[in-house]
This record gives sequence, structure tokens and C-alpha cells, in this order.
Amino acid sequence: MLIVPFIAGSWLSRVLTPELGGRAAAGLGVTLAFALLARWLRAVNWRGAAAGALVTWMVYVGTGPGGFVCVVVVFLLTSLATRFGYRHKLELGTAENGEGRSARQVLANLGVAACAGAAMLLRPSPLCLLAMAAALAEAAADTVSGEMGQALEPRAYLITGFRPVEPGTNGGISLSGTMAGCLAALVVAGSCAGAYLIPLPWIALVAIAGVLGMMFDSVLGATLERPGRLNNDAVNLLSTLLAAGAAVLLGWL
Repeated sequence: MLIVPFIAGSWLSRVLTPELGGRAAAGLGVTLAFALLARWLRAVNWRGAAAGALVTWMVYVGTGPGGFVCVVVVFLLTSLATRFGYRHKLELGTAENGEGRSARQVLANLGVAACAGAAMLLRPSPLCLLAMAAALAEAAADTVSGEMGQALEPRAYLITGFRPVEPGTNGGISLSGTMAGCLAALVVAGSCAGAYLIPLPWIALVAIAGVLGMMFDSVLGATLERPGRLNNDAVNLLSTLLAAGAAVLLGWL
């Protein structure tokens, strides 16, 4: 599966400008190494590593090393949150499996950001970078809020009626989890500004869009995922898409 970004990188190097070809080749080596490291840490399975290499490479080619750094920030935040209180999560039955996240999970969380980053190749615009930053902020906020809430809170509350539910229940939220998610969104927004992808005034906008997406994820979890009408990957994809769209709309206004 890791051969996919290699073939794509070779093709891109031949058909596009030498500068972009060089970035594609450099990004290929960096993202493959990153994917292998993520697999070694068991953050992803082998298919997840392949998907991660592909989407991270798309971000790298579209936005340069700065975009890659922001993806690494998301990876670090979500990995640390997943490992926090892992033994307690095992007892609850909500812990991530030992093989790591699958390709579907990786694409659901990072696919929108990757497409927004790659869109810079077709029509460079600050709004593409804004959408990518917001999608990354939402992906971090959603995972961190869920993982930290399960580790720290004895119960959660269903977002649609605030009825007490077990931690890890679809649509369940908690104070500590929500606060951790908001902080994660802010950290990702700040990293995007630090990488010169977005201007400083957009940090708040990206963080707000990420938090909106995180809350939308909980609403979808309570109303559509719990009854089985959507699976978790679809919910994550829609939530990152909403965050990206909300950020672009706010930025455009």
C-alpha cells in the first residue's frame, strides 16, 4: 500500500514544474518515514500507515513543510490523548485497539484537510489553507475531547438532552473532554499560524471552526450514529467538512 504515494510522487515529478517535482520527491521521503514511525508506534495499522502517507504527502506537496508540521502536531495531540488513561479505557471497553487506526479512520479524519491542501496546486488561495487548518483543528479536537473525557470523567452527558450516559457513548460529552478539545483546536490553529499557513488573526477563526465541528460530531453521534444510520468514519468525515466549510464562510465574510 505504501507504493501508492511513491507512484504518484514519481508521476507528479515528471509532469509538473521542477520546483514542485522537488517538493514532491522530498515530501515522499519525509511522509513515508513518518508513516513508518506511526506504524512502529502502533498508532496506525499497515493500511492506516499507507493512507497516512498518502494524505500527508498531499498536504506536503500542496503546502510545503509547514503543512506537514501541522499534521504532525495533530498526530502528537491525538496519540498522547489516546494513550492517556489507557488502562482505564480498557476497563471501560472504549480503548483504541492495539493495532492502531485503520485506513478508513485516517481518511475520515484527514481526508478533507488533504484535499484542501492539495487544492493549492490547482488554485492557490488563502481560503484553501484556512479550510485545511480548520479540518485539522476539528480532527484534533474531536479525538482529544473523546479520549480525555473517557479518561477523566466518570460519566458523560448526551448532547441532545444532557441525559447521563456512559463515557464513550456516541453523542456523549463532558466538561473536561470539551475543554481539552477546545485547547487542542487552539494548539493546531496556533501551529498553522506558526508555520505561516494562516495569518495570526485567523487563529481564533480556525479554533472556533474546529470546535463547531467537534460539537457537530457529537450531534451526529447522538442522532444518526447511535441508531446506526451513520458509522463513526462518516461522522468524522462530515464533521471535518463542516469545520472547513464554516472556516471558509467566516473567512470570506
